[in-house]
Amino acid sequence: MLDIKEIRKNPEEFEKKLQTKNPDIQISPILALDEELRHLKTKVEESKARKNHISKEIGLKKQKKESTDEFSNELALLNEQIQTQDLKIKELEEKLHFSLSVLPNLPLDEIPISPSPKDNVCIKEFGKKPSFSFPFKNHLELNERLKLFDFERAAKISGSGWPLYTKFGARLEWALLNYMLDTHRKNGFTQIIPPLLVKPEIMYGVGQLPKFAEQLFKINDKDYHLYLIPTSEAAINGLHADEILEEENLPLCYTSYTPCFRREAGAAGSQERGLIRTHQFNKVELFCLSSPEDSPRIYEKMLQSAEEVLQGLNLHYRNMLLTTGDMSFAAAKTIDIEVWLPGQNRYYEVSSVSNCTDFQARRAQIRYRKKNEKPQFVHTLNGSGVATSRLMVALLENNQQEDGSILVPKVLHKYLEEEITILKPI
Repeated sequence: MLDIKEIRKNPEEFEKKLQTKNPDIQISPILALDEELRHLKTKVEESKARKNHISKEIGLKKQKKESTDEFSNELALLNEQIQTQDLKIKELEEKLHFSLSVLPNLPLDEIPISPSPKDNVCIKEFGKKPSFSFPFKNHLELNERLKLFDFERAAKISGSGWPLYTKFGARLEWALLNYMLDTHRKNGFTQIIPPLLVKPEIMYGVGQLPKFAEQLFKINDKDYHLYLIPTSEAAINGLHADEILEEENLPLCYTSYTPCFRREAGAAGSQERGLIRTHQFNKVELFCLSSPEDSPRIYEKMLQSAEEVLQGLNLHYRNMLLTTGDMSFAAAKTIDIEVWLPGQNRYYEVSSVSNCTDFQARRAQIRYRKKNEKPQFVHTLNGSGVATSRLMVALLENNQQEDGSILVPKVLHKYLEEEITILKPI
């Protein structure tokens, strides 16, 4: 959330930057609400001061056994007025809070300004696109003989858009997850296993509520009102909510594996079928809390750890610096890591690394304290390290052989219980 005090100082600059993310944003209605609220708070304080004065006068009159009728009538009117003003203040505070809660984070100055993802900037490439001397297949065509996934039975269980990994597909998925977690632990990230269901206030803190409520899965009955996490970022951001951390304990760098859940499950057409976009997917998350001064360094640490995963698998990818209009709600800077998928003839995002500055920390009230200084908000950073569904597609499609088998990268051999180098069709 943005600080209304900072918005007051330079509303034109805030509006200009916010409109690079969403051109429909207007600051003036928010400032008008803020002004009305502050004016009303001044009036109610005056009313309460008058009430206190009159109460003292009534006390003195009663000591002298004098009539208090004149003051009593005014006191009754003041009590009624204060009650009305307090209700109005609460109403205005809720309106102002909501108005601020749907404003996105400010982009950093280095971010390219454009509403279109077509203007994202490629800042790095690793490896080269594979070339095939035979007609190559997409992951669904490969799966017809390999039998790694069973989408028909998954649909029987849960409906369309849900994955089911079978036989060697399940083992390969688990190998990928262990490989990624080992990589990130080696790079200084502490592994945790967070809950998959979180409270509404935790979703608010990470920036998922109120704006994205319709995109979330939730349970809401007489005992529970909880949301399934769309990413473990939501849970880890809540880990230190309402806490004041000590500067010497920063940065805090976490990694976790969780299933993730989202409502939108792909457009029609072959490119979005299979594992490309599903309601449930597995992801290894990177999440850090740091001081503002250290967040650029931590950002690079997270990006490098995510890239190391893909480099170990020898997959061709590129890093794209996102434009202001293509960044997420909470992000001030985002680099997407996009891997090449031959079967789709395009790049797909497998990791998105973002610096959210103090935006989430302000919503979740996560602060840190320097010695002898007033507590200030931390910076939060998150990234996929990485999501396995599209990574699995990349691994299968980029390593396919002419006979329909798959060359399994060497970094995964130790996780497969045996020295499997070629995944043979069934």
